[in-house]
Amino acid sequence: MISIFTLTSTLHDKAAVDAATKEFLEGLGIEYSFKGDDYEDYGTELSLIFVRTGGTEGLFKDLLPTLQGLSRQPILLLTSGKSNSLAASMEILSYLRQEGLRGEILHGSPSYIRSRIEALSKVEEARRFLEYKTLGIVGHPSDWLISSEFDRDVILDKLGISLQYIPMEELLEEYSSLKDEVAESWNEVVGRSGVEGPLSTPVKQALPGAYRLYKALQTLVSDYGLSGLTIRCFDLLTSIHNTGCLALARLNSEGYVAGCEGDVPAMLSMMIGRAVSGVSGFQANPSSIDPETGEIVFSHCTVPLDMVSSFGLDTHFESGIGVGIRGQLPSGPVTVFKVSGNLSKHFVCEGELLRCEAKPDLCRTQTVLRLPASAASYFLTEPIGNHHIILPGHHAAVLEALLK
Repeated sequence: MISIFTLTSTLHDKAAVDAATKEFLEGLGIEYSFKGDDYEDYGTELSLIFVRTGGTEGLFKDLLPTLQGLSRQPILLLTSGKSNSLAASMEILSYLRQEGLRGEILHGSPSYIRSRIEALSKVEEARRFLEYKTLGIVGHPSDWLISSEFDRDVILDKLGISLQYIPMEELLEEYSSLKDEVAESWNEVVGRSGVEGPLSTPVKQALPGAYRLYKALQTLVSDYGLSGLTIRCFDLLTSIHNTGCLALARLNSEGYVAGCEGDVPAMLSMMIGRAVSGVSGFQANPSSIDPETGEIVFSHCTVPLDMVSSFGLDTHFESGIGVGIRGQLPSGPVTVFKVSGNLSKHFVCEGELLRCEAKPDLCRTQTVLRLPASAASYFLTEPIGNHHIILPGHHAAVLEALLK
């Protein structure tokens, strides 16, 4: 539902303004709750301020502290343009910009305003999804992530997400307290049917420990009330002689965000992507780029099980141990997305997933995407780290609006 509040100068005839308001709002063809000048519920849902007349700039300035105390939503100014309302809205928006605050004027044809409100509703749903979430960082980010720093205060302020550091030792203690669980069927281990191909002896031997790690991470998720996590997973190669690939694949498919290598910006990008799209995202890094065609190969050794049409189990590529996932993602529209750790920069690009490959010299899940050729310039001149998130479907408009 949408709430519509009003801002009106006392110089105008109330009956005439009310009649014009009714005609204008009914013409938009939207469902809404009319709140008038009672702002008590402002921000409890998508809230629009209908600037009905001119001469309301001072009223808004006095009201602004109250609005800020009630909500972190951008200020959305709805105007019909009658009675100098557009001019007043422009003055108000200019003031908001001077104060470093976000806002927008909704003005134009009924169909334009309606489509814009629909888009903003999706943005608000995503913003509410993110608020009050806690994401875990299990161990410190991997040493090679030299450009993937983050600002936890900015992340909390802008997204409402809290970050919780969890020592790797805590995960290992939980892992040690569990016994290997050998499933009676592969379905019980991987959480779905359709595992392709025979399993090698190293994979069969590693499966119980991989499942045990999944159970240990499940405990951390429950104990800390996490909506997701990222783990310094390469340390597991030496500490438990196994990988987190299967555990992360399964956690993602259960609705959590589960990322690799302690990469906080990638984890945030996955969380934002889930908030916007409602589905899992594939954390991967470009392995090759053709600047002329726009074809890019993205690969990684884990992929959310709810993103693939089928998958096989192999060892982890770099180490040759543990359990890696070779997933087959369906072809079709995708969005490639990444935010920086202080949210000052982001990359969003829509494209097509053409096919999956299984080359022996790359991480196990390999996807070939076609992006606009201009996207190659970003990856080769100003990338935001190496990991990027691939989301099924096209979501650029909502992502851009959310991060605006």
